[in-house]
Amino acid sequence: MIHGAFCGGWVFERFRGPFEAAGHAVLTPDLRGHGPGEPSSAVVGVSMADYVRDMVALARDQPEPPLLIGHSMGGLVAAMVAAKVKVAGLAMLAPSPPWGIAGGSLEEAGSAMALYALGPYWAQAIEPDRFVAKLYSLDKMGAEEGRQVARRMRAESGRAMFETLNWWLDPFMTTSVPSGSVTAPVFAAVGERDLINPPSTVRQTASKLGAEARLYPGMSHWLIAEPGWDKVAAACLAWIEEALPAAA
Repeated sequence: MIHGAFCGGWVFERFRGPFEAAGHAVLTPDLRGHGPGEPSSAVVGVSMADYVRDMVALARDQPEPPLLIGHSMGGLVAAMVAAKVKVAGLAMLAPSPPWGIAGGSLEEAGSAMALYALGPYWAQAIEPDRFVAKLYSLDKMGAEEGRQVARRMRAESGRAMFETLNWWLDPFMTTSVPSGSVTAPVFAAVGERDLINPPSTVRQTASKLGAEARLYPGMSHWLIAEPGWDKVAAACLAWIEEALPAAA
């Protein structure tokens, strides 16, 4: 399970439970520079390609091709990994879109442009804006639980954010996931009220990978822990049993 921006493997503390109960061995690695106690400077200059390189190495270390589950930016990392190494399946939960997929909402455009207020943010560590997180990512969680999650957030790589949010300015096409490069079965899910990676954008991402996005009414971006997360986990487990019987 691969976490998204400003987070760590801890975000799956709740979501991993049903998978372990079903007999799956679950790994929740921290992306490079996101480990406990690491300074904010640990993510300076880190590229999405670095995250992918680390996760490819981890996947290849497993005794058999793993199933990848990624949330938000971690969904994009998971898709990039699945394009490079053999995996049993790919599950993307509210995933960030790969290179070439343009979002159409004002919130997406605002996210892409707002970071420029920090100057050359691609060379910086970006501290989490906890107010924005509670407003757009954690908006369906209880107030106190949302505050607890926000307090655990940490700095993210400005370079990785640039490569993800301003992909059209990236001459290296870092987040590209070429059509046909992911041959494993794909599961995609999105909350009806997600403003970070809204349904229209996630549908484009899923379609590019040969899948259909499943819409969860009333849910927002934090599909891994907000109310209704158990339905998302159950659907993912059912998909594993149907599409990946060898992994069930």
